[in-house]
Amino acid sequence: MHIALPIFLLVATTISVSVLARRVGLSAPLLLVAIGAVASYLPQVPEVHVDSEVILLGFLPPLLYATAIRTSIIDLKRDVFQIVQLSILLVLVTAFAVGLVSWWLMPVGFAAAMALGGVVAPPDAVAATAVARRIGLPRRLVAILEGESLFNDATALVTVGTAVSALTGSFSASRAGLAFVIAALGGIVIGVIAFYIIEFVQKHIRDAVTSVAISIITPWVAYLPAEAIKASGVIAVVVTGVLLGFKAPYYNTAQARVASRMNWNSIQFLLENMVFLLIGLQVSMIIDQVQTSDLGLERTSLYAVAVLVTVMLVRPMFIIAATWLGKVSRWDSRPLSLREGAVAGWAGMRGVVTLAAAFLLPPETPHRESLVFIALVVTIGTLVIQGFTLGRVANLMKLRAPDPREDALARAQVMQASVDAGEAAMRKALADDPELADTPEAIIKSLQKQGMRRANLQWELLGNNDTMGPTQQYRILRQKMIDAEREKALEMRNEGRVDHEVIDSIMMQLDIEESMIVTAEERDAGLRDAGPLLTPEVRQGGCEHLEKAARDDASPQSHDGCQGCLEEGRTWLHLRMCTECGYVGCCDSSAGQHATKHFRATGHPVMRSFEAGEEWRWCFVDNLPG
Repeated sequence: MHIALPIFLLVATTISVSVLARRVGLSAPLLLVAIGAVASYLPQVPEVHVDSEVILLGFLPPLLYATAIRTSIIDLKRDVFQIVQLSILLVLVTAFAVGLVSWWLMPVGFAAAMALGGVVAPPDAVAATAVARRIGLPRRLVAILEGESLFNDATALVTVGTAVSALTGSFSASRAGLAFVIAALGGIVIGVIAFYIIEFVQKHIRDAVTSVAISIITPWVAYLPAEAIKASGVIAVVVTGVLLGFKAPYYNTAQARVASRMNWNSIQFLLENMVFLLIGLQVSMIIDQVQTSDLGLERTSLYAVAVLVTVMLVRPMFIIAATWLGKVSRWDSRPLSLREGAVAGWAGMRGVVTLAAAFLLPPETPHRESLVFIALVVTIGTLVIQGFTLGRVANLMKLRAPDPREDALARAQVMQASVDAGEAAMRKALADDPELADTPEAIIKSLQKQGMRRANLQWELLGNNDTMGPTQQYRILRQKMIDAEREKALEMRNEGRVDHEVIDSIMMQLDIEESMIVTAEERDAGLRDAGPLLTPEVRQGGCEHLEKAARDDASPQSHDGCQGCLEEGRTWLHLRMCTECGYVGCCDSSAGQHATKHFRATGHPVMRSFEAGEEWRWCFVDNLPG
């Protein structure tokens, strides 16, 4: 019980505080650190000391992997220049700046000062992206911050290791450079090898439970061999995770992907929040050690403030300077704007890796207690100061989160193209397979309607009409049916009329269908609360019809509504206007579908939204938005 009870309380506190933070709109990492710090002074709470190996071996690999499998390799390639700048150059510049300041102020050697610089240099993936997503930042900026945080830990840990070697008297510049190259290249090689091994195994696994179990051990399959050959386990895990995430739709079953996603969401939720609680729980222990040290608490606190200020100033100065130089010299084809650079510069919250790296310092390190305390102050200071003010900085820079209506427009494009491809595949199968040739027309119509409903859903969510669309009506009615079906199945189970395994399979089908409905409703709730889509983001893949439509200036033939519905006595949902002749018709979710009928009758390729405040267009020929 003396082991089980603390673990239970740790997990229970993590869950309850995280849920509370989400409901009241606070940052969970900040609240967990604060509660942990207060709890560390309670007499009932035992002293907590988390060994650095527990963090670096137990927490870091799965946290990195959970982020990596959801990271787009396309985004990484697109912004590789910014990610390399931040994850390598900025970490080294920060470590050197902190090292110089610490060497100048504190009674420590340059090696110990550089070790401290490496400790506090890397921002934390969890803290930065958790705050960034909560306050709402542009998607590209969040992707760059995530990409940075995936690789900067490796740079920092190599820097700390090099500085520790210098403390023991075995340092040489050539050896340090070689160690860095081995760590990076070795990590990449091991990561690629681990990817091929896991991919090969997963291709031959059809059972979802086994597949998920393999994914749970995957981070250590990459991390442990890399660390064994003195390469970077961090880079190995990230490379393996990114590649597996990209290739998963090709080798994994749908059931395995759904189950894996749910399991990793739960693992990440627990681990990433628990580490911040552990940071707070170590506050009293670290402060007590500093109070009895040679430098004392007051003097060490002054040093800590100086290091904190250095850390908070170096990052924005570096990013803004690099952004400006990139624009002037044009060496970067996709530079951040100065406003994006300012926000990225302020998103430098430190986390658990900083504290874990501090505990890696050997016991004989001069004034080790003070260095660990400084790492704690930098971690909590950046979490509090930058974590609480990052949203204000983003607002001041007038950066906004992705417009949910723009996302709906993009989803409509992808869904429409997918549905069209699916229907083409169905037609081909009917023509090629003799056994399918006599498929009843009712089944074909049903399949077409299912695809049409998925495609039309996104269009229904656009516009400013409060009328309930067909898809929303379907969801409400289907939810009521599922509730009744589940109740009847449970009644038959309770009466013992049917075997439990039969009922369990029925319940699983109902649960999967209901989860799809609930997930879609939660996603679309924010869309319905958003304002009108005024200016869609510029999208790649335009067509000649959309370019011509941008120059057309047709006047609407009607301001009273859909011309076809008015003639037929129907009700419309959303309105569209032909950019060529001005015909006003209704969307495909409306009963009349007069916009599409107009295109088929006239061949006019582009209709634009005729809803107030919306300017997006749709090309019927190429199925593209603009």
